Amino acid sequence: MSEEDIRATRLEKVEQLKQLGINPYAYRWESSHHAAQLQAQFADLPNGEEVDLEVAIAGRIRLRRFMGKLAFVTLEDETGAIQLYLEKKRVEESMADVLANAFKQLDKLTDIGDILGVTGTIKRTEKGELSVYVKQYTILTKSLLPLPDKRHGLTDIAKRYRQRYVDLIVNPEVRQTFRRRAQITAGIRRYLEQRDFLEIETPVLQSEAGGADARPFITYHNTLDMELYLRIATELHLKRLIVGGFEKVFELGRIFRNEGVSTRHNPEFTTIEIYQAYADYNDMMALTEGIITTVAQEVLGTLQITYQDTPVDLTPPWRRVTMHDIVKEFTGLDFNSFQTLEEAKAASKNAGLEGIEDVPSIGKLLNEAFEQKVEENLIQPTFVIDYPVEISPLAKPHRSQPGLVERFELFIVGRETGNSFSELTDPIDQRERLEAQAARKAAGDLEAQGVDEDFLTALEYGMPPTGGLGIGIDRLVMLLTNCASIRDAIAFPLLKPEKSEPSPESES
Repeated sequence: MSEEDIRATRLEKVEQLKQLGINPYAYRWESSHHAAQLQAQFADLPNGEEVDLEVAIAGRIRLRRFMGKLAFVTLEDETGAIQLYLEKKRVEESMADVLANAFKQLDKLTDIGDILGVTGTIKRTEKGELSVYVKQYTILTKSLLPLPDKRHGLTDIAKRYRQRYVDLIVNPEVRQTFRRRAQITAGIRRYLEQRDFLEIETPVLQSEAGGADARPFITYHNTLDMELYLRIATELHLKRLIVGGFEKVFELGRIFRNEGVSTRHNPEFTTIEIYQAYADYNDMMALTEGIITTVAQEVLGTLQITYQDTPVDLTPPWRRVTMHDIVKEFTGLDFNSFQTLEEAKAASKNAGLEGIEDVPSIGKLLNEAFEQKVEENLIQPTFVIDYPVEISPLAKPHRSQPGLVERFELFIVGRETGNSFSELTDPIDQRERLEAQAARKAAGDLEAQGVDEDFLTALEYGMPPTGGLGIGIDRLVMLLTNCASIRDAIAFPLLKPEKSEPSPESES
């Protein structure tokens, strides 16, 4: 049967239920247990024995077998599955005042996908299957559309993302991923709150995008007659809070960047940004280790994990290495030894770097070498520290290394997972860097931002020494749930209209 024919048949069943006085879309149900609770509580119940304990449970029908006067139904709720054991005589006697021929009607009017509530006792069948020995049932929701074939499942990757609700129904491991995501974010918040950090919400709509090099989404407010940007970072407003006297603040929330889509990038994603007064990037390294190892231990029970068949050891302390040293380690290039940009470019080309003809400075060339030759090889947790000033407009100058800033990025399984600065607190230096950014924007750089005058005014009132940290929540979830694509870690990733959906192989 086609999906349209199945839907038409089920609509007929809806009408038949109504004619029997049954509302196919009930208002509520109260369960006494979930499936996993029953499976655990009665794990030692011997075969063939029944427990005279009345239970109530609800869930979706995932399998049904009617065999004369007996029926076996697999019911699945959020926690797992349990069998329903139904005898015609028992059900019809128990439901005589509610529905005539109740056993027959269950067979005739329910389908896989319907949501059912049942009451009964606990029994383990002779074949060893723990079951709810049903007395009464209630049809809570009649499903109109068929679930994917249980044998083949939902294998269309694009459909899994587009119809995540179906993906969640038929793939329990997907539900587990998002359960763990919730545990991860809750664990991060708990870790910070126990250390006196406050979560304070900052604006999503901003008159000036800032805090990162990224192309923003632009919108418009009719009443105020002004263009606004969806935030590309929470940084500048959280820093305003530090200026205002808060010493430990953070926000875990959505960020929006009008950029490409890949297995690592979604235009709408989640980060946490954390700012601590009187701290620097060394303190932030310790905080990063603490957050990630704590939530990994809480959620997974171990610091020895496997990501896409690669073992990863999260046991601290993690390696700390300067960008100069790690580039030299992988390429042989010593960027401290180059006297001119031309000399650095010639050596870099000999080392296999590509597309560097227009790179404007040695610092940016160093970063190119890192991104092209080093980044993907950093599998174990690694803090890459001390970045060129040219690519870090919001970081404090290194206290002992001219041309560098006090910044680190955390890399695990070849991807950036965290970013941190000893935050720039000099308003004059900050103005010069933001004006340089604005000049790039005026020259056509779509990822450069303008000057946020209000932020500069805030700095002129004085910001204490501050350490700042950002962690990509989606990438951390990918790591801790073994997701190959960011789309597997985001419940509802952004997709093109269905007609123009690209194949997964086209993603980079």
